[in-house]
Amino acid sequence: MKTNLLRLLFLSLALVAFFAFANRNNSTTDPFIVVLDAGHGGHDSGKAFNGYKESQIALKITLMVGAQLAKDPNFKVIYTRNTDKFIDLHERGAIANRADADLFVSIHCNAHNSQAFGAETWVLGSRANKQNMDVAKKENEVIFLEENYEENYAGYDPNSPESFIGLSLLQEEYLDQSIMLAGLVQNNFVNRLKRKDRSVKQAGFIVLHQSYMPSVLIETGFITNKKEGAYLNSKKGQNEMATSIADAIKSYRKNLSLGTSDAQNPVITVDEIEEAIEATEERLYEGIEFKVQLAASSQKLELKPYNFKGLTEISTNTEDGLNKYYYGSTSDYNKIQLMKTFAREKGYPSSYVVAFKDGEKVKLADVLETEDR
Repeated sequence: MKTNLLRLLFLSLALVAFFAFANRNNSTTDPFIVVLDAGHGGHDSGKAFNGYKESQIALKITLMVGAQLAKDPNFKVIYTRNTDKFIDLHERGAIANRADADLFVSIHCNAHNSQAFGAETWVLGSRANKQNMDVAKKENEVIFLEENYEENYAGYDPNSPESFIGLSLLQEEYLDQSIMLAGLVQNNFVNRLKRKDRSVKQAGFIVLHQSYMPSVLIETGFITNKKEGAYLNSKKGQNEMATSIADAIKSYRKNLSLGTSDAQNPVITVDEIEEAIEATEERLYEGIEFKVQLAASSQKLELKPYNFKGLTEISTNTEDGLNKYYYGSTSDYNKIQLMKTFAREKGYPSSYVVAFKDGEKVKLADVLETEDR
C-alpha cells in the first residue's frame, strides 16, 4: 500500500506540474512572483523561549523581506499571512500554486534543548539522516492543529520515513533550483553576517511538498540560544536576516535570467506522465463511494460545468440545511486523490475527499483505517 501511495504522489505532481507549466508565460517582462511564508501563526506560536515567539519573529522578518523585494518592479510579492493568524500547511502551498509563483520561501526559527546556534536552509528531499527526519517531523506535526486534517492528509503519517520519500518525489523536478536558492541564502548568512553555517539540508517538510515550484525553508537561527535569540528578536537582527534573504532571491532571479529556458522552467514530459499512470495501481474499497467535496452553500446551483469552474461529474445532496456539492464518484481511493488534486488546481483549494457507504456519509479516516488492518 505504501508503494501505491508513493506512485500516487508522483502522479499527482506530474499532472499538476504539466498543467501549471504548460500555461506558464515565460516572458521576461512578467514579474517574478515570490510567495513568502511566515511559519506558524495564530494559535500555533511555533517554538517559544524566554519570551521570544517563533511566529512573531518569522512574521517580522518575512514582511521585511517582502518590503525590500517590492521596491524592485521586477518582483511581485505574495504573503501566505501578513498578520498573526494560523494558515493550514496545505493552503500555504496552494496560495503559491494559484499565483503560479516562481518561488516559495518559508521562514522559521529554530530551537534546541542546548545552546546550539547557527542558520540552515532546507529543501525537500529524501537524502536525510535520522536527525533531519526528526526536524521535519516536529514541523509537520502542526497538521494536527488543523481542522479536517484527517481528510487533507489522509494516507500521510508524519512519523513514517516512507512518507518523506513520497514527498521528495513531488519536487524532484525543482531540486536543482531549490538547492541553488538555498546555497545563495546560506552564503549571505555566513559570509555577510558571520552566522554559523549549519548548511543546506534535505528533509520531508509538508509545507514545501505542497508547492509546485522551487521552494526552500529557512531556519534563521535558534531562539533558545541566549545570544542568537536576542539577535533574532532585535530589529537589527531581523533587518539583517531579511536583507540577506531578499538579496539571495534577487541573485537567484539574475542567475535564472542568464540560464536557458529549460533551466528556468523544468517541465515534466508527457512520457513521464504516461509512465506514472501505467505504474499506478488501483486501491479499491468494496462498498465505498469516494467523492471530492467542493463546497457547501445555501444556494442551489444547476449541476453544469460553468457553475463549477469547468468540472464535470458533479453531484449534490442536502445535509444540515446546506446544499453540498461533490466532484467525482469512485471506489478507487488513488483515483479520487488525483481528482482532489485537480479540483484544488481548478480553484477549490479547500476541497477534500469524503466517503459514502450505502448512500450515507462515513468518516474517511475510519474507512482507511479498516483497510489498513
